[in-house]
Amino acid sequence: MISDYTAAPIFMDANAKCRHQWLIEFTKAPSDLKEFTTILDRKLQEINSDYEAKRFHDITLQELEIVPAREGLFNDWLKSKGKLGGQHKVPRLSNSRKNIEEMLEMNTKKML
Repeated sequence: MISDYTAAPIFMDANAKCRHQWLIEFTKAPSDLKEFTTILDRKLQEINSDYEAKRFHDITLQELEIVPAREGLFNDWLKSKGKLGGQHKVPRLSNSRKNIEEMLEMNTKKML
């Protein structure tokens, strides 16, 4: 069960490989994160032909990566931006790594 998430690209490296990185806060973590990752990746290919084309034989886009978020991370991030509560929400997808990098940094720290 997922509480919250965000996703951003990991841009092409020297070998022309890239992927999407997902930061997910689970209310109940999957028993097998690798299997969950594979299932999510397959489902995304089923519903998005562009994603499927880019994933074809891992030619350009590699299988997505999931980083489990600590409990409360997304609320802590919103609070740090002065946007906790009201109509403010965590951005789901981004073409930039700015937000996810901030969250990944916070993911290693327990906020009070």
